[in-house]
Amino acid sequence: MSRLGKQTIAIPSGVEATFTDGVLTVKGPKGSLTRTIKNDVTVSIDENGIKFDPATGASKLAAALWGTYASHARNMVEGVTEGFTKILELEGVGYRAELKGNSIVLSVGFSHTVEMPMPEGVAATIEKNVITITGHDKEVVGQYAANVRKVKEPEPYKGKGIHYRGEYIIRKQGKKAV
Repeated sequence: MSRLGKQTIAIPSGVEATFTDGVLTVKGPKGSLTRTIKNDVTVSIDENGIKFDPATGASKLAAALWGTYASHARNMVEGVTEGFTKILELEGVGYRAELKGNSIVLSVGFSHTVEMPMPEGVAATIEKNVITITGHDKEVVGQYAANVRKVKEPEPYKGKGIHYRGEYIIRKQGKKAV
């Protein structure tokens, strides 16, 4: 039994949730999100909130998807009300980032700059060597932050590169003199 699936997801004021033809739609002040729900899980929406249950004659797939869909719906409600944020830091001499139109341009030690166009629904701000990525869809924000980090992952000797704020980088010892 899914502990997350058993809980009712509260719908705050200003948020509208609908479920038609296998598609869950959540609309709020920050935007609108949709997700397709398989027939293995039933969705009921009332004044208390959104409730998920496995379909009758539940299979193992229904048991697996029950809590997963509940978690997705919880993230959708949080995204359209508060939004999600990922913070990246650039570390290294001469490393910098700037906004040009709807993309981030990175100078991270290559012979060229790297341009990362932002997907729809994602915004970014850059202050010194800190990139703040915000949006209402948790998956899109997380994937875009991961793609930006992948341009220059932190190396283990000096820690130069792009890393998440608060991320612990395992350091290696350098060469020893004999």
